[in-house]
Amino acid sequence: MSELFDAVDALIASRSPLPPPAERKRLRQAHGLTLDEVAAALQVRRATVSGWEAGKTEPRPPERDAYARMLKQLAQLYPANAPVPPEDTAVPGMPAVAAAPAPSAAEPAQAHADSGPARRITARSTTPAAVPRPATTTRPTSRGPAAKKAAPADTPAGGREARFENGPLAVVDVDAEGQVLAYCVGGLVLDVPAKSLPALVEWTLGEGRLGQPKLSGPGKDADPLIVLTGAACERYGLPITLTKEERLAGRIPEGHKVIKQLTRANWQLTKRGFGPWARIYRPAQGSDRSCVQLCIPSWDALDTRHWADAAQLPPADLARLLGTYATRVMTPRGSTAVTGLELMTALHPPTRASEPDADGRRHSERNPGSLGKDPVDCAPCEAPDGHPLLTDLPRFHQRTPAEVLVEEAYDWARPLTDAECLRPHLVGIDVNMAFAAGANGLTVGLGAPMHVKNPVFDPKMPGSWLVDLSHVDLARVKVAKDRWAQLDGELLPSPFTPKGERPTGPAWYATPTVAYAVELGYDVTPIEAYVRHDNGRYLDAWYNRLRDAYLATMADLGVGVDLSPEEFLKAMDGYRQRDPQLAIVVSAVKATVKGGIGKLRERPRGEGWKPGQPWRALARPTWRPDIRAAVISRTRINMHRKIVKHAAFTGQYPVAILSDCAVYASDGPSPLDFLPYRDGKPLPGGFKLGVNPGLVKWEGTQSVLWGEGVREQFNAPELNLARYIKDGTVTDVDNGE
Repeated sequence: MSELFDAVDALIASRSPLPPPAERKRLRQAHGLTLDEVAAALQVRRATVSGWEAGKTEPRPPERDAYARMLKQLAQLYPANAPVPPEDTAVPGMPAVAAAPAPSAAEPAQAHADSGPARRITARSTTPAAVPRPATTTRPTSRGPAAKKAAPADTPAGGREARFENGPLAVVDVDAEGQVLAYCVGGLVLDVPAKSLPALVEWTLGEGRLGQPKLSGPGKDADPLIVLTGAACERYGLPITLTKEERLAGRIPEGHKVIKQLTRANWQLTKRGFGPWARIYRPAQGSDRSCVQLCIPSWDALDTRHWADAAQLPPADLARLLGTYATRVMTPRGSTAVTGLELMTALHPPTRASEPDADGRRHSERNPGSLGKDPVDCAPCEAPDGHPLLTDLPRFHQRTPAEVLVEEAYDWARPLTDAECLRPHLVGIDVNMAFAAGANGLTVGLGAPMHVKNPVFDPKMPGSWLVDLSHVDLARVKVAKDRWAQLDGELLPSPFTPKGERPTGPAWYATPTVAYAVELGYDVTPIEAYVRHDNGRYLDAWYNRLRDAYLATMADLGVGVDLSPEEFLKAMDGYRQRDPQLAIVVSAVKATVKGGIGKLRERPRGEGWKPGQPWRALARPTWRPDIRAAVISRTRINMHRKIVKHAAFTGQYPVAILSDCAVYASDGPSPLDFLPYRDGKPLPGGFKLGVNPGLVKWEGTQSVLWGEGVREQFNAPELNLARYIKDGTVTDVDNGE
């Protein structure tokens, strides 16, 4: 009899009354529930709930009864005339839930998903239950004033929603039934009817409705990105993995059948060929572009150093990860380094349309504040070895500091003093987004350099200066406008060389380095210089975009900008485990910063290059070693300034510095045991704990016995302990040579 009762209950539940679709959405919003929260509670995917609210599908048992029960309770709490809060806002006291990468476009995408004959939303479960994140009071920095100027991709511009309603990218996979599916941001899944790669490109540019709005007024919309899984590669005739020869070449052979298919369909490849990041295009017709970017993770497109295990994620999770990065940074154009460089151009396009002439026609002209469309030669001192400008130098000639500009990050260490050996701990602190902070507000050259003899130094003029800074004595430096400090100069690295050695004569320096010598209270007399009168703060928008991406993602992981030092250290403990996918996004954003700066002085990459010959990167307007040098110079100087302030106030000196990490001997294992906080306030101009770029976080703690032990073990008295402070594992020891 009980079985009959259960059957009757199930039959009634299958017809549980439901309010109209619009009322379902109103009730959810009235209680401040997100689509993700409802989907997680009912154990369905986000798109399923959205379909119920759009009236495209109806829930079935057992979810129908639970859904009806929820709506009935909400209807009692919020009558039809109750005010409706904004979409996806959290009710006070309720935990926020990690939203999809592009929530503003997710529902419109689903509403239009069936408009094409070959497109539909599948009923499969594509994403796991949403991962709760700690509530935070951090303001959404990606919506700040600076980001509005850059037109964030998660804020669709008017008239663009229809073109890019399905988001910036899709991960294409083949399911167990052999159906080709495209996993988009926000949990959206589309059927893909394409039977060949050329057809897939056509579908992407047509029915796929993928892409991203431009980041700057004169710029161009981002091309759609298609990520091919191993199964999709096999379906479209591509190898799942590359052979050793193909990996070395970075591409599949020109005679491959898929390339022949593309050629017959009048599609072209860039000079890089068909590799892990292939670009397939047809020549632009006026303002109309036909271009699709491919990413093939199984061909090592996603470097594990920056993307961790992203290539092994399920398609829906990979779409979420890459979609978050694309929404907050930009659609990937290749490696994180390539994307970092492309982001500079996207924010400052080289050209713009002029004002109408007498005939009412507009012409292309240089966009003010950009690098222009034509490359410029660097100064001879800025040229790396092998550059065509150096062909007159004798073979195997080693250039001296008076011949070459060497602005690199710190790699410095010293032996511990007797007093430091008596302390139990070595504590490492790391500057957040150090190179991004170095780029913030930095004036850089936009045009070609001008050579000047015996110039008067101007700290506001970007350039390279030949000057003797050997007279700067770190034992006595100016730490404020009218305040000098007596320091132990032997325990400090020189701010003028990467190895921390005191210069012995004239050498080439970037403007921030020379300006710091003046700041320390010393006169400078340049011998000659290469200055750039055409200059500007080219990297400001780039910094703002990456800063906002970093802070927004860290906020999603529970690390906000308004935390006290103690709260910050607690929030940083295990933050990567709260959402491993978002933690990968953080790593990718950091790599975008460092890689983008590095690409400004890209070296030859094979292709039969010989010293003295030009290489491909030199043809780019963004090949600018002077800008790279200025950013690194300012980053190193920022670190040294904090070290000097800290030493003058506390008498403590670093024992090792590696790029953006400094190690101090400490009486306790925490940064708070040696950083001079007073009433919760840090030393002005010194180190401050926090998530913002330029502030520091805890890098790691080891014992002093560990440090002295590894130095003795490897017979390296000045082994850079900052390199190994994170986990104590010592590798790649070079005995200090």
